[in-house]
Amino acid sequence: MAINQLEKGIFLSLFNRGGYVLDFSTNDFDNFTLMSVGVALCERYQLSKGKSLTAYLNECPDGDALKLLNDLLEYYELHYEGEYTKPDESGSGSYSSVRYSAEYARYYRKARAILDRENAGRNPFEGASEYLKEQFSSEYMTAQIDSLMNMREINPTEAIGKAKELVESCCKTILKETGVEVPSSWDMNELIKATKKKLDIDTESVSSDLPEAQTVKRILGSLTGLVGGIAEYRNSWGSGHGKASDFKPLFVRHAKLAVGSSITLVEYLWDTYLWRKDTGRLN
Repeated sequence: MAINQLEKGIFLSLFNRGGYVLDFSTNDFDNFTLMSVGVALCERYQLSKGKSLTAYLNECPDGDALKLLNDLLEYYELHYEGEYTKPDESGSGSYSSVRYSAEYARYYRKARAILDRENAGRNPFEGASEYLKEQFSSEYMTAQIDSLMNMREINPTEAIGKAKELVESCCKTILKETGVEVPSSWDMNELIKATKKKLDIDTESVSSDLPEAQTVKRILGSLTGLVGGIAEYRNSWGSGHGKASDFKPLFVRHAKLAVGSSITLVEYLWDTYLWRKDTGRLN
């Protein structure tokens, strides 16, 4: 569920103070938004801070809007607690230079509830999946990622099957792009082993002279176990094989584990491939 225009208006009513955004200077606001979403808003739109924030929220992707609003509300909670926290009857409480406002307190409660709702249903791998869709050029790969993300909760069995297929497709793409012939008989373990070797990330290639060698070897060695686990998931519970009439699918959390593992692994392999390609280090 995305934050709609009416709900964005609640945040703007809370943050926009007559063209200003809270207590930010123009330079500070640009630095803040640059760190949050990679865009210096006032520099981009050449408008006031309030109008620049409005313009950005009207055109940015839902994920970027959620990230920026989360960061702004966190800043608000840190610096404006006195504005939304009503003093007790005695007037005691922690000192704050910001006076309580029933109006802003109401906006804050609504804004907090909206973000709590969105964050509760937020997919922690959304950014990675969008990145991978941009990197892989084939429509097939994009369709796989879309299907994988959509199926996690509504069809865990299908998602587990797709998780294995995503890793397979990534490995085959890298190997094909680097001129390695992939026999049709290769299983998952052979695919990942060849990919790691081509990218020079197999454990045998890590020099024992490095102080961190053992840690690196453990991490790299775990990749094979991770892929093997996804393959076993798929063979037993995924969508790739026929099931008996009394088959009972795994819980959603198992599908999320398979999906999260596959996306994390694929992102690592693909980033390594791009880095070696860009730096001329592919053997």
